[in-house]
This record gives sequence, structure tokens and C-alpha cells, in this order.
Amino acid sequence: MRYFILSDFDCSVTGNNEMDVEFLARLDSLRHVCGFPFYIPSGYRDPVGHPIEARKPKAGTHAQGIAADVKVNNGAERYKIVSEAMKMGFKGIGVAKTFVHVDDRKTTPVVWSY
Repeated sequence: MRYFILSDFDCSVTGNNEMDVEFLARLDSLRHVCGFPFYIPSGYRDPVGHPIEARKPKAGTHAQGIAADVKVNNGAERYKIVSEAMKMGFKGIGVAKTFVHVDDRKTTPVVWSY
């Protein structure tokens, strides 16, 4: 990876990390195309130890290692991440005030807001 180290994606609760290598390569490419630094507030979430994942009946994309939240500082960064992620074929894109979620889910592509 050009822009990240694996520990950037460690679970914030347990420290575990089972991120998918292909997803990380795609996220690294997205970072390159966007042209500004990405800070990852949430990468891997341990399916048992992380409270958000532990409440779910089925492991979410963070627990599968195929999702990350990217902190954004303004609308221009939010727009750039969303538009480039769509061009690159990321299948899950969630838009919040302070971050954009991107994932490689295997189901129908979706975009949502928080």
C-alpha cells in the first residue's frame, strides 16, 4: 500500500485486524485518485468484541474486512470520495457529515446517508 499501514485499520476495541487485502488495495487506489490524505476512524470491527458488530445477527462489512470509514473535512472531499468510489465500483457508500463509508459488499449496490 502506498498510503496506509495495516494497523490504520485495527479494531478500535480489540486491536484485531482481518482486513481483506484486495479491499485495501482498492481503497489505496481510491485515496490516490482523490489526491488528499485519508484518515480512517473505523476499519475492521471485531465481530464479537466490537459493540456495534456484536449486536448484529450477521457480520457487517466492517467485520468482514471489506469496509472503511474515511473522515471528511468538507463537502468537496465528501463529493470527491463518493464520485470516485462510484466510478471505481465500490458497492456500498454511506454519506455522513464527518465521514464517508465505502465497502465491497457482494449484494446489490447501495448508497445511503446517516
